[in-house]
Amino acid sequence: MNTDHLTSSLIMPPKGFSSVRKRVQTNDQLFTFDRATIDSTGAFLINELERLDPALHEPLVSVTWSRDIDLREDVSIADETSSFTNSTFAAAGGMNPKGKAFIGKDSTQIANMALDIAKTPNPLYLWGMELGYSIPELESAQKLGRPVDQQKLEGIKIKHNMDIDEMVYIGDTDMNKTGLVNSTAIVSSTGNAVTGAWLGGSTTPAQILADVNELVTDVWKKSGYAVCPSDLLIPPAPYGYLAATPVTTAGSVSILKFLEDNSVSMRVNGRPLRIAPVKWLTGRGSGGTAFTENGHGRIVAYTKDKQRVRYPLVPLQRTPIEYRSIYQMCTYFGRLGCMEFVYPETIGYRDNI
Repeated sequence: MNTDHLTSSLIMPPKGFSSVRKRVQTNDQLFTFDRATIDSTGAFLINELERLDPALHEPLVSVTWSRDIDLREDVSIADETSSFTNSTFAAAGGMNPKGKAFIGKDSTQIANMALDIAKTPNPLYLWGMELGYSIPELESAQKLGRPVDQQKLEGIKIKHNMDIDEMVYIGDTDMNKTGLVNSTAIVSSTGNAVTGAWLGGSTTPAQILADVNELVTDVWKKSGYAVCPSDLLIPPAPYGYLAATPVTTAGSVSILKFLEDNSVSMRVNGRPLRIAPVKWLTGRGSGGTAFTENGHGRIVAYTKDKQRVRYPLVPLQRTPIEYRSIYQMCTYFGRLGCMEFVYPETIGYRDNI
């Protein structure tokens, strides 16, 4: 290819921008764009026998935090910490300090109620991403019918949801924070399932039900039989196995349905146990490697109720659009909190299922 008619030139960025984009300029003062420029606006060379699908296909992403946890929505962008209190009561009896508070008609000393209020604070982390594009880039994308501004905004929303999803389930290692499925504050968190090894067909439906009921009953007991878990989270692979495998050879009911309708939770709460798959539980058990199917999955029993466990979140906000030369920019920001375990005794884990 003869390139004698092409000369190289550098397009210097506006002040405050560090990227330098190299383009090629022709002798007739027209520009050709490099690959980065072409991809950012969505301009492609299409041959005469090519049928290009005009639909925009975003990356495959799945987040489930909004399904499994309730939000604490009273926090604002001005707050730097979210906190809650737990009250402890102490009440002595009458004649017997450990007994009932009986008194007589002529009693001169009557026991009173003692109260202790403890506060649990957690930081609210400021989260932000900048949305920016140049006017020529925007005009080119609009002419092509591929809105670059909308796509970049969708990317920011996806990133925001993915970060919330991780904070809700496993927290953040850099900040030394845990989440719903790996908290060290959980009272019923040690030990493996009684039978375990659900995958492979060697464990019977009755044994799987016994594993689930052991965890549910233990959490119920640790809460003083005040709250029986109504929700169970399991890794996707065991979930698929339970949903597709019948209890008997007749094939009328799956193991998943069998667990929902015959668990202790169903008998106590009066509604089927809600069982849902969570990717963060794969390999999360003791001795396992996260996201590796190695038989070390973890199950979590809890109650989806903001009075038991919740997540503080400040929704996304944005600054007004700022104009810098030919560039338009704005910043989307919010706050991500840490999981608040108001009653950690209402949650439990079992490993190696």
